[in-house]
Amino acid sequence: MPKKIDLSEKIEQLRLFFRQEGRPPSYAEMADLFGYHSKNAVYGPVKQLIELGFLEKSGNGQILFTGKLTGAVKLCGTVQAGFPSPAEEEYADTINLDQYLVRRPESTYLLTVSGDSMIDAGIQPGDLVLVEKGGAPKKNDIVIAQVDGEWTMKYFGQDSSGIYLDPANTNYPRIRPEQTLTIGGIVRAVVRKYTA
Repeated sequence: MPKKIDLSEKIEQLRLFFRQEGRPPSYAEMADLFGYHSKNAVYGPVKQLIELGFLEKSGNGQILFTGKLTGAVKLCGTVQAGFPSPAEEEYADTINLDQYLVRRPESTYLLTVSGDSMIDAGIQPGDLVLVEKGGAPKKNDIVIAQVDGEWTMKYFGQDSSGIYLDPANTNYPRIRPEQTLTIGGIVRAVVRKYTA
């Protein structure tokens, strides 16, 4: 019986390649990715990844990624959020949430929200926020900031008195740094699960 290979690192390498290149790698590229000296060594892991549903082969033998590897979900059209309209289910495309939400994977991280200072911005305790490091925030960007040694998430602003951070909840005051301010990143998206 063939020896089982630890595939978790290979799956992550393939996901990274897909995010950067937008396509599956060739056998030669996979050999380089996996640190193998020949293309023949790739066939074992590829066979296992096909059996596990991460890869599939086209009719001409080309390796294709499945939604299980790319994280793609079917995009079924649009839904009316105002008045009801006749429902039409239309499988328009597939969408990869990483590609949709993450512009710079190497500079992006997730944080779990605690506290309610941003609820009027639609950000609730337990939500995940997708944060991108680097770049200068603009007025009204939601930022992760360290103010005088304490981390917080607030709207960014600047006036003649300097930088300030505003909450999205009237129960909290505007914050102005007294000594130090470090911007840890700009919030690019909010993710909320409705069921456990």
